[in-house]
Amino acid sequence: MTFSIVARDPETRAVGVGVQSKFVSVGSVVPFASADAGAIATQSFANVEYGPAGLDLLRRGHDAEAVVETLTAGDSEAESRQVGVVGRNGSVAAFTGDECFDTAGDIQGETYTVQGNILENEATLHAMADTYEETDGGLPERLLAALHAGNEAGGDSRGEQSAAMYVVKPEGGYDGGNDRWIDVRVDDHDAPIDELERVFKLYDVTLLEREPPAETTDLTGETAQAVQQTLADLGLYEGDPSETFDASARDALESFRGLNNFENHSLDVLEDALANGWDDADGEGESQLVDAIWHGLSRLDRV
Repeated sequence: MTFSIVARDPETRAVGVGVQSKFVSVGSVVPFASADAGAIATQSFANVEYGPAGLDLLRRGHDAEAVVETLTAGDSEAESRQVGVVGRNGSVAAFTGDECFDTAGDIQGETYTVQGNILENEATLHAMADTYEETDGGLPERLLAALHAGNEAGGDSRGEQSAAMYVVKPEGGYDGGNDRWIDVRVDDHDAPIDELERVFKLYDVTLLEREPPAETTDLTGETAQAVQQTLADLGLYEGDPSETFDASARDALESFRGLNNFENHSLDVLEDALANGWDDADGEGESQLVDAIWHGLSRLDRV
């Protein structure tokens, strides 16, 4: 009841998994990853031992194909399993047992593998693979795009419930203390991939770093007035919203920055992000501010 993509980005040395399922808390079962090994998705009557055992094999120098062969050879129920493996050094492989419920299958590309079972159709897998290859941006954006495409093409024949994205890279974790670069999950939701994207954007703005812009743009005109009105609605700005973003408005934005733990980005960078991202933002109120900041930051490279 699951479809997933395992992929790596050679430029950033990031590797990870995106997954959706008609199964509660799929993020606690399917994805495994380690920056010194690679990433693994285990699903369809998932054998969670495949995760740590497979990563250990990758760490010891086995390629993805050898990992799949070793894992399935020692499993008496392998024909009901499905697994996708991408090694940190570039190897890719997958396995779909003959007893997996239809529609089940997998597709590999140069840096990724997609796999699914109990799917509405094979088009789900092709849509995921094609979209991943055609999408610009970083690894998380490409994983999310692949999940959306698979779902729109047919997806899980039993419906939607949970989704997750887990991506690692060397020193990618909080304050560089581990490799857990992106770790977001939606355990039970009517539209889990949409919700996963919303949560990821908040995570991205809060925890991930970007190269600062060479020059920053000031808030002016109708955008400045709209941002001030939103800050006023949130109780952070007491002035009359105008097309000039003055010192009191910046103080309100600084309060918003602190309340939302956006210290990864300076006040000037947040103002620049709002100026460049407001027209593309969705939502209302605080969610619109966050979405605008995310869109404005998205034109900058991640560190």
